[in-house]
Amino acid sequence: MINLEWYRIFYHTAKAGNLTKAAQELYITQPSVSYAIKQMEETLGVKLFHRQSKGVKLTVEGQALLEYVEPSFSLLDAGEAKINNLKRLTGGELRVGASDSLLKHMLLPHLDSFHADYPDIHIRLSHGKTPDIVHRLKEGHIDFGIVHMPIVDPMLEVTALSVIQDCFVAGKAYKELGEQPLTAEKLGTLPLLLLSQGSSTRRFVEQWFAGQGVAVEADIELGSIDLLVEFARRGFGVAFVTRSFVQDELAAGSLTELRTTEPVPSRSVGIAIRKDMPLSLAASQFLMTLRSGFPAWNAAR
Repeated sequence: MINLEWYRIFYHTAKAGNLTKAAQELYITQPSVSYAIKQMEETLGVKLFHRQSKGVKLTVEGQALLEYVEPSFSLLDAGEAKINNLKRLTGGELRVGASDSLLKHMLLPHLDSFHADYPDIHIRLSHGKTPDIVHRLKEGHIDFGIVHMPIVDPMLEVTALSVIQDCFVAGKAYKELGEQPLTAEKLGTLPLLLLSQGSSTRRFVEQWFAGQGVAVEADIELGSIDLLVEFARRGFGVAFVTRSFVQDELAAGSLTELRTTEPVPSRSVGIAIRKDMPLSLAASQFLMTLRSGFPAWNAAR
């Protein structure tokens, strides 16, 4: 393939119609322009320009070549403009995956401020259980995921973002049960409202019960924390949720926390990133926004 710089010289010469003007535009000497054109003509085996007293004019063959060279340089210019937009964060895409509850309660406030600062960045959100998010991340469909820990995978780097505390809550029909701590065995006799099978939260609460010798089944399985809260509020049973996600309901008295004799351990939410896939500029900037809002992540980094 011919030297790309020769094509650039050919292009400017064709547009200027003059070797000297082309040299001035390219900040090179006129003999350098003449040499490049001559080398192109010898390599291609055709004349590209008619030499005239006041400049040059494209031959039929030169015109045919220009029809390909001109859009090629237009595409290159567009590519450079695109890169500059990405560098200035006036373009690009942010792809994040998380569960519905984590999107709503942990990400949305930061997405609000990020969108206000960088309105031209297209935000694509992918929701699902932690195993689903991990799969999409490994397939390259998202830049990073907000996931429940622990996750051990050689492809991923997972850093703690925040510590969360889960609890059991119920509506006014079960308010008296909040007066004293309950055993796991007692809780197991109550109607349980749990997230669907396969979620890390469902697995976590089942392991908590199993650690105390209690096997449980969900009376109602639901796909989101918001639905668990609503069903609990209406008196359908006891829901297992993240405490910080129901602060308003607990404060208003529409939900009551049921304390347990055996404490429910805290757990961590983290940022999962593929080790072999560099983040886009938009994703890197959003992670900086998250860092400013979560001291636990700053300490871990």
